[in-house]
Amino acid sequence: MHRLLVMLLVLASCARMPAPATLPPEIAAVLPASCQQVLLVTAADDKTTAAELRMLQRTTANAWKSFSTAIPVRVGRHGLAWGLGEPALPAPTGFRLKQEGDGCAPAGIFRITQAFGSESKPNWIKLPYIRCTSHHFGIDDVRSRHYNQIVDDREVACDWTSPETMVPSGGCYQLGAVIAHNPQNLPGRGSCIFLHIWQGESVPTSGCTAMRESDLRSILMWLDPEKDPRLVQLVRNPE
Repeated sequence: MHRLLVMLLVLASCARMPAPATLPPEIAAVLPASCQQVLLVTAADDKTTAAELRMLQRTTANAWKSFSTAIPVRVGRHGLAWGLGEPALPAPTGFRLKQEGDGCAPAGIFRITQAFGSESKPNWIKLPYIRCTSHHFGIDDVRSRHYNQIVDDREVACDWTSPETMVPSGGCYQLGAVIAHNPQNLPGRGSCIFLHIWQGESVPTSGCTAMRESDLRSILMWLDPEKDPRLVQLVRNPE
C-alpha cells in the first residue's frame, strides 16, 4: 500500500509539470540548417503583454533541446502582430499584421543580427556590436531612406523627424540585440525591433521584447553568429 501511494504521488507530481518547451514542427521544418540557436518566445494569446522566453539549441540528432528554464519577458503594449521575418511565413488566419506604431511586437521567425550597448563591446559578446552614443538613432520615420535602421547622424544626412535615441535616459538600451524584423525596410511595416532591458516587470514595450538585465546578459553571452540565431515569437498552442 505504501509503495502504491508513493507511485501515485509521483505520477500526480509529473502530471503537474509543464511539458518541455520545443519548437512547433511547422516552425522547425522551415528553419535553415545553419540555424543552431533559437530564442523561443511564447505568449498565451495575441493580446497579452506577458510572455516566456526559452533558449533552444539544435542537437546532433536534429532535434531542439532547452538550454534554459523559462525567462519572463514583456512584449508590445498591444500584444503580438504578425511580422516580416526570415524565413517569411504567411500570417495565421485572423492574426493582425504588424504596422508602424501599432504597439505590437512581431510574431514569426526573425534573424538576430547584432548586439548594441552604450559601453565598449564586452569581451563575452560574440555578435557584431554597435557602441551607441548620443549620435545614434533608430529611424521610425516612414519617409526616411534610413527607415528601420540604426544610424549615426555624423555619418548620414538627416532626412527624418522624431527619431528614437539609442541612449534613452531610462537605460533600457544599455544592452540589447537587433531583431531583423522587416529586413527589406518596407515603409510602414514596423521598425527598430530589439531585445532590451525592461523598464519594470509589469511594463510592456512599444514593440520590442524586454527582460531583466541579468537574463539579457545570459542570452547575449550565449548567442553565436556562427550558429545563425533566430527569434521565434508565437502564440502558445492551447493545452
